[in-house]
Amino acid sequence: MAIKLEALRVFVQVAELGNISDAADKLGRTPSAISMALKQLEENLEGALFESDRKTKLTALGQYTLDLSRGEVRNFDRAVAAMRAYARNEIGRLDIACVPSVASQLLPDIIGRFIKQRPGIELDLRDSDTAAVETAVERSRIDLGIAGQPRGKGPVDFEPLFRDRFVLVCAPESALAQRATAVDWQDLREYVLIDNGAAGVISSVGYKNLAQHTGLMVRNVTSLLGLVRSNIGVTLLPRLSVPRNTPGVATLDINDATAFREVGLLSRRGSSLSPAAAAFISLLREELTTRFADGTDLQPIQLQDQ
Repeated sequence: MAIKLEALRVFVQVAELGNISDAADKLGRTPSAISMALKQLEENLEGALFESDRKTKLTALGQYTLDLSRGEVRNFDRAVAAMRAYARNEIGRLDIACVPSVASQLLPDIIGRFIKQRPGIELDLRDSDTAAVETAVERSRIDLGIAGQPRGKGPVDFEPLFRDRFVLVCAPESALAQRATAVDWQDLREYVLIDNGAAGVISSVGYKNLAQHTGLMVRNVTSLLGLVRSNIGVTLLPRLSVPRNTPGVATLDINDATAFREVGLLSRRGSSLSPAAAAFISLLREELTTRFADGTDLQPIQLQDQ
């Protein structure tokens, strides 16, 4: 018997909500109908999807089926929404995942213009690190990602937009803050380096030698800057994460040409962008063009590489 999309939808809801009753309420069906749909799906797959009747824990087959089913259900819903929007001359929904620094420093003006021009669009923006953005794109959970270069080998395309150089961040009373020149890696040997994961893209041997001796990892930027302000140590962050004149910290340039990250667009390979996503990207490019012309710290990759 062929597996129906509605059966996958039922399974996704039960897996995400953790019980049949809530799934039945959300789908407008009876609990017995939900149970029957799950039973038929398991018979078709010839395997159990849940570890027990309580439906709170997935089997290995269940997790694999959930990962695939989410994309299939989402793609179907997107197609139906697009057809209805076309019939009403409207555009439906745009889901974006983005690294926090870009979300807070670059996107507010763009989002303001976007929703003003298209008030009928429902826009969902979530901030995540690059790895989480990559996973969301790969599993078709979002329409568009804005993050660093993916490190995996999944079906994710990356189109670079700009380079964002790393800066050293220290307390204003630190001896480093009194310098008038960029720092070299050897200048940091006597300081506690607080790792945050982001600087792992720096390829120089000088940085690698320094990083292998650090034992302190803080991923949340707010907590990280709190430690730096207390002069516990120093850290490395992209300039966009620490705009100039950020209260309570000092920033210094790093004398290393490899100390940068590339930020770009992430999309699922083989999938076309929605009209809403294409319009958002157009506004993003306009904003970047304006910033490049105004002398921003961000570096346009195409201009720099010519």
